[in-house]
Amino acid sequence: MTYAARIGAFVLAGAALTGCATSNNPSDPLEGFNRAMFSFNDTVDKVALKPAAQAYDAVVPDPVQTGVGNFFGNIGDLWSSINQLLQGRIEQGVSTFMRVAINTTFGLGGVLDVATEARLPREKSDFGQTLGKWGVGSGPYVVLPFFGPSTIRDTAGLPVDLYGDLWTYKRPVRWRNVGSVIRVVDRRAELLDASTLLEDAALDKYDFVRDTYLQRRQSQIDGGNAGAEQKEEAIKP
Repeated sequence: MTYAARIGAFVLAGAALTGCATSNNPSDPLEGFNRAMFSFNDTVDKVALKPAAQAYDAVVPDPVQTGVGNFFGNIGDLWSSINQLLQGRIEQGVSTFMRVAINTTFGLGGVLDVATEARLPREKSDFGQTLGKWGVGSGPYVVLPFFGPSTIRDTAGLPVDLYGDLWTYKRPVRWRNVGSVIRVVDRRAELLDASTLLEDAALDKYDFVRDTYLQRRQSQIDGGNAGAEQKEEAIKP
């Protein structure tokens, strides 16, 4: 069974166990299951991820944090470029590829973001977005354990994104694992202030995250402003 099939089976089984609670939102028929997964992810964040990010933010100097974020962002840019080309967005795909070339060559392997200063801004793209550009419907909203907000279409595209991530092939494995942990903690540290504001402002955090995620994904597929990238990351529990 493929990864996507296993995730799909897990989602369906979880929905059955939670009684497939009905929702007023037609895009969220699995709301009972989704709220359970949202609560699980939120607990993991509060118990483990957020404290680790707070410690990282307190100990690691800002320039080092910036370099870590730039390095992993540069790795992700190559996959974004491929997806933009697959979507038929040739100009953006070439621009993103040039970002990788410039930052890798002149930015110490991507630690310095020289390309942004050269007016080549970052725009993330993934295979779920590519599937949407190809006309694949989003399907129901679903919250994945650890990964957070998604849809059935984006879940199907997730294993392709994982295979497209160059860090997946890093050897030796121990360095890949250490880097993966640092990557997650660094990303969470970037969002400490934003997540605190969300917790203070949102009356129903689940509804806010769901609606914002779905609106942003549709905007991406329609060719809207991709600058909402940070907003999505900020709302992930």
